[in-house]
Amino acid sequence: MKLSAEQAPPLEAVIEQPRRVTNRSRFARSLRRYWQLYLLLLLPVVWFIVFRYVPMANAVIAFKNYNPIDGVWGSPWVGFDNFERLFRNPVFPRLVGNTFILALYTLIASLPLPIILALALNEVRLRFFKRTVQLVTYAPYFISTVVIVSMTILLLSPRVGLLGRTFSFFGSGQVDLLANADFFRHIYVATDLWTTTGYSAVIYLAALASVDVSLYEAAKIDGASRLQKIRHVDLPALMPTATIILILGVGNIMAIGFEKAFLLQNPLNLSTSEIIPTYVYKTGILNANFSLGATIGLFNAVISLVLLLVVNTVSKRVTGNGLW
Repeated sequence: MKLSAEQAPPLEAVIEQPRRVTNRSRFARSLRRYWQLYLLLLLPVVWFIVFRYVPMANAVIAFKNYNPIDGVWGSPWVGFDNFERLFRNPVFPRLVGNTFILALYTLIASLPLPIILALALNEVRLRFFKRTVQLVTYAPYFISTVVIVSMTILLLSPRVGLLGRTFSFFGSGQVDLLANADFFRHIYVATDLWTTTGYSAVIYLAALASVDVSLYEAAKIDGASRLQKIRHVDLPALMPTATIILILGVGNIMAIGFEKAFLLQNPLNLSTSEIIPTYVYKTGILNANFSLGATIGLFNAVISLVLLLVVNTVSKRVTGNGLW
């Protein structure tokens, strides 16, 4: 018995069904064959679900007048009242400006230095010197932030610090740089560069190690100098990695670190050192205003997501490289 044209199933359904069966069978075969790897992957996936995705539901605190007695879901709903309070707060524009300026300053300053260090180390032929430089530049990454800040405070101390004594030796008197709001961003970025440049350079060194040797041989045959090899071989090889790091950096531009800013902060430099993470801590934890603290955190996350999407889209169109 032949089916009429109206009774026959659509062609897309006929094609899609074997494809689904094939994909399921492939996954089943892969699961049976590599079940140890899937089992190893299960623990970090569960960790992300429990500690990253499940707490996202508590973001509803930003739309409630939260109190610990009633709990997250029992607290009264207030809608966008917390956001209105946040946007009407006269401190809010300064918080956003300080956070954006400090994060952008850190991102711009920290992008070229690891590339320069990686290119310089890639040209070094003395293995002992290369490993020594790598060790010296990489080691600060493992020093605690508290220790870094303590070293910075002692170094900049107007009485016992090296810079303070240097200023006094040249007749400038006792100069407390941490008490000057204009120097806070420079001190923050300088300490960040010292701790992260060597670690970031390792990523670029790994990218340089994957460059095809035949490209260097062709450049040598063409008579290219070292600078020309760097310009025409090394830099193009580093561009995809640098683009990904730039996109990730822009995505985290509003989520700048809390610890260092809070530890370097004092009443005299508060005009530039007060950023969104430190204000969230003071408002949400110290003042027990959990709803307003969650509102600021949610606003921060939304801005970071929008920046990440915009920069990734622009990067895909301009360079062809992106996160997805």
